[in-house]
Amino acid sequence: MAIEFAVEERRIGDDTHVIAVSGEIDLFTAPEFKQRLMAPISSGVEHVIVDLTDTTFVDSSSLGVLIGAHRRLKSRGGRLVVACNTEAIVRTFRITGLDGVFKLVDSVEAALRGSAEAA
Repeated sequence: MAIEFAVEERRIGDDTHVIAVSGEIDLFTAPEFKQRLMAPISSGVEHVIVDLTDTTFVDSSSLGVLIGAHRRLKSRGGRLVVACNTEAIVRTFRITGLDGVFKLVDSVEAALRGSAEAA
């Protein structure tokens, strides 16, 4: 059985990058997720929005990828925002306490509004 997983990227302005994930992020798909997430950070992007609105499942390996990206961005004064409106995934962030680490919003548009307000 094939696991549904896809990543789309888009750059917004000079320093914001959106990584949109659909399907499941698990032990098998987390390496590609990590590579696609860290590439723009390595190239100097300061603000990353991870769009999980079409994501159906996350596990500890995907949360570890997000934590690593968050730490790298934070050390440079950047920011990672997670857009998610799936209750089961939002609950995962709450249960693990990561809702206190990441800014969680319900859409990419809300994340972009927040970035504009912070600027």
